[in-house]
Amino acid sequence: MPDYPGLLRFLLAPLLENPQSLIIHQEVTAGGKKVWLRVTFQDSQKGRVFGRGGRTIQAIRQVLLTAAAIAGQSLRLDIGEAPIPKSPAPVSKNPKPIRKAKPRLRESK
Repeated sequence: MPDYPGLLRFLLAPLLENPQSLIIHQEVTAGGKKVWLRVTFQDSQKGRVFGRGGRTIQAIRQVLLTAAAIAGQSLRLDIGEAPIPKSPAPVSKNPKPIRKAKPRLRESK
């Protein structure tokens, strides 16, 4: 079985400003016939990973699908964004209630 996480890290890490933010999770099911890869990274790096019109990520996906086909497996690649760790937001003592917008009626002509 190919090392899909290693191959994916090899292809994606040069595109990221912070390669340490790259998280790859792999699941193998159906007796090793199906592989599911989930990738997360910082939201700010989304444009660099996807490329113009999604060409970069399509090329990376095609490389992975070809490796899976050679190994006799099917592969699914899901891409998300990892949240950037932030300090906890201060809690307000008097939160404002949420107002619902009033429905607007259309006038008939």
